[in-house]
Amino acid sequence: MPKTIELFAGAGGLALGLEQAGFETIGLIEIEKDAANTLKVNRPQWNVLQSDIVEISSLDLEKLFDIKIGELDLLSGGAPCQSFSYAGKRLGLEDTRGTLFYHYAVFLKKLQPKMFLFENVKGLLSHDNGNTFKTICGVFEEQGYYTTWKVLNAWDFGVAQKRERLIIIGIRNDLAGKIHFQFPQPHKYRPVLRDVLENVPNSQYTPYSKYKQKIFSLVPPGGYWRNVPEDIAKEYMKSCWYMGGGRTGILRRMSLDEPSLTVLTSPSQKQTDRCHPTEERPFTIRENARCQSFPDNWRFCGSVGSQYKQVGNAVPVNLAYEVGKRIFISLEGEKCSLVS
Repeated sequence: MPKTIELFAGAGGLALGLEQAGFETIGLIEIEKDAANTLKVNRPQWNVLQSDIVEISSLDLEKLFDIKIGELDLLSGGAPCQSFSYAGKRLGLEDTRGTLFYHYAVFLKKLQPKMFLFENVKGLLSHDNGNTFKTICGVFEEQGYYTTWKVLNAWDFGVAQKRERLIIIGIRNDLAGKIHFQFPQPHKYRPVLRDVLENVPNSQYTPYSKYKQKIFSLVPPGGYWRNVPEDIAKEYMKSCWYMGGGRTGILRRMSLDEPSLTVLTSPSQKQTDRCHPTEERPFTIRENARCQSFPDNWRFCGSVGSQYKQVGNAVPVNLAYEVGKRIFISLEGEKCSLVS
């Protein structure tokens, strides 16, 4: 069974998908206490380190995870990517020092896994006029990896949610001729909310105010602020009324016949509402978890707000599974080529 270590593990969406794809998780690092507890509660056998990656990356990683350099099959995770300093003009590892991505790269440098999976928001491609992405790819190459990337929409892979993620796959240079990776192909059927909102277990949610409930009662499924009488919409939107653009996220009620919009970390944000299709309320924690393709028995720890945040920040499980399955197949091919 191929082994993986995950950084910035969150509530476990990526790790769970990789587990389903056939990986053994030998270590997860997560600094947030509630998210780390979520991992521990659901998978007591996982080696969860609730710690700052800045501290962990400075340790002897081979000893910490009981694995020799070059033996790890996969390093996974997605670090927040701030703008980097270009003072050095080398666009290499040292130019990323002080950022969380730097520590992801240090893990690569120290452990030299056969492959890595780095996921992030689609906006990373254009961040800082593309310089951030250029630097990241340069650092991966500097550590001895060939990289390929693609933006995948979770909706194409069994997730009832429109959620685009940038997926970067790395293959260690000495294995580039033995490991052949192909991104997963979109499913023929893409699920909608009707497919996932039936018989959802009861869970907590943060209710709208009476005022907001009354206004949402005027919005039909699939509608938004333009479906509300102008005087009411103008009073609710206040300064947002005068903003440009369609502002289609304001007073947005979902429809059972569409996928969820990107699940957010908070149940109620004025410019990005996601009202339940048939009730005047936001989605519950478990409904959001369904939209993220978490199984119903995956428990989330902490306050209601913390649970919403964990679910909203997660990688959709089914998307992680599909990518993980392709990585698993790639690594199995490497084993076959070594035998032959």
